[in-house]
Amino acid sequence: MDFPPLVGFLNGRFAPLADLQISVLDRGFLFGDGVYEAIPVYNRHPLRLTEHLCRLAVSLAAINMPNPYGEAEWLSFIHALIQEQPFSDQSVYVQITRGPAFPRNHAFPATTEPTVFMFADELLPPSKEAVANGVAAVSATDIRWLQCNIKAISLLANVLLKQQAVDAGVAETILFRGGYLQEGASSNILIVKEGVLLAPPPSNLMLTGITYDLVIELAKQHNMPLEVRAILQQEVLDADEIWLTSSSKEVLAVVSLDGKPVANGLPGPLYQMMYDYFQVFKNEAMRLGKDK
Repeated sequence: MDFPPLVGFLNGRFAPLADLQISVLDRGFLFGDGVYEAIPVYNRHPLRLTEHLCRLAVSLAAINMPNPYGEAEWLSFIHALIQEQPFSDQSVYVQITRGPAFPRNHAFPATTEPTVFMFADELLPPSKEAVANGVAAVSATDIRWLQCNIKAISLLANVLLKQQAVDAGVAETILFRGGYLQEGASSNILIVKEGVLLAPPPSNLMLTGITYDLVIELAKQHNMPLEVRAILQQEVLDADEIWLTSSSKEVLAVVSLDGKPVANGLPGPLYQMMYDYFQVFKNEAMRLGKDK
């Protein structure tokens, strides 16, 4: 493939993406043995960088992998990578694997050096049409493993579930397990019922998103009625509003699920309020020129 003319980072070295190479014996390649983060950047300022680095550290600890860098080093490398890119709004991808080892063995190698890889792509905001009119989704049984709270790079189940949305021509696949809402294939899902925002509680069956946390924070700040609790599948099907949140999509209204309209098939009033709250927060962070 033709690599884009962008600068990436590999194990302390900045170079064009085409010049960066990883061993074929890397455990990330052979086993999916690693974790990752995706950090939104607006006007060259990462949003909630501290929270992203904290979640990265939690994921590393969960798979018994030491953090290769201290906070100051992470900040230095990430900000340097951001400055190397030609666009001001970016999505910075950070991946850490357990590194190359031979022979191939499921068990952790006695000694290994982690592989740290980063690159950035242009971050495009949701389209005006998607914000104004909402998006569609399909539902599916959650087929993933039981440690979804770890932001692991082994994402085949998520890939298969996301492809269901692509094949259906919609934005997302909403996942249910045992009759309860979990999340989307690549997003968190919240609903509104009778004027109350309902959010599924963090658990091992979902990855708690940084944007999910921010939306809950904004709801509390603006006195929006909120309950964080288990949400039945039927409650989602009967919801007045459905939202999806992620670092790349920010907050979007789901107005159709499995070909049926959500309520009146239009973004609801609480969504419109939350969208505005989020934009004000984001723009203020950009204005101040700092992680917020």
